[in-house]
Amino acid sequence: MEQRQYSIKCLLLGVTFALGIGVIPTFAQYPEAIPPYEVVNPYVPSKMVFAGDTLDLQRADLHERIDRELITFTFGHTTTLLMFKRANRYFPVVEPILKECGVPDDFKYLMVIESNVDIWAYSPAGAAGLWQFMPATGKEFGLKIDAYVDERYHVEKATRAACDYLKEAYAKYGDWLTVAASYNAGQGRITTELAKQQVAKATDLWLNKETARYRFRILAAKQVFSFPRMYGFVLHARDLYPMLPVEKVVVSETISDLALYAKGKGCSYYMLKQANPWIKGNVLPANASRPVTLLLPIAAEWEYEPTSTIPHVKNWVVD
Repeated sequence: MEQRQYSIKCLLLGVTFALGIGVIPTFAQYPEAIPPYEVVNPYVPSKMVFAGDTLDLQRADLHERIDRELITFTFGHTTTLLMFKRANRYFPVVEPILKECGVPDDFKYLMVIESNVDIWAYSPAGAAGLWQFMPATGKEFGLKIDAYVDERYHVEKATRAACDYLKEAYAKYGDWLTVAASYNAGQGRITTELAKQQVAKATDLWLNKETARYRFRILAAKQVFSFPRMYGFVLHARDLYPMLPVEKVVVSETISDLALYAKGKGCSYYMLKQANPWIKGNVLPANASRPVTLLLPIAAEWEYEPTSTIPHVKNWVVD
């Protein structure tokens, strides 16, 4: 009997929910209720320029693909805010190298989506650093990776290695968005799919979900970084992470204890590692024939000053 009564109660409750009879309050029932906020779809441009090429985004499939990524950037508040903050520290290093190497400036946004501009980024697959090099690819393009150092975390060297990869791919494809796709999927895969699907550019390829989204994530990153307030991001200069003051020091003999070395130079081991994230442990081999250049923190100038001049604000900030 109790089981039967319980079943009847469940049935009545289900009918009540289905009919919406006084159980779930609606706006019609309570017109004075005001939503706590409104979620507005981010602006989707009809066209975008990437590396000098104009991409028409009015085609339905292209519109939907960029729309998705703009939504992700706009409402992924924590990640996107941190991207802005970190980019202020690393863009001033990366941009001149891209220019010197003849790679379009827009490829800094490839770095943005690869690592969220996190110098310590490390993927489950083993990719590391701002440019997310896999070990084999890093070594192929001249990065030193051994028991003591991992230059995938070296901002300048990794950026130059990325430029070498990008230029090599451009010589093959002649299209920068296809180059971007190859950075994610590999040149072999992109070349095979272009031939198989009989198209000239990666924009028209049917690829796995990650690679298919990749190029549009780059475009979305550029759009949000170019017009932050349009997408709801209001920053002040004091919010951005400044470049850390350092001086270059050439080391021509092995440092057997980096913590002790740092202390002797007036900084902490943490500060030394922060300035040189490519050093793996507490020992750094070097000799006269193969000297190593360290960035030595100027400890007295590491105090954060919210009103200090930030070198790379562009149009990100409101003051």
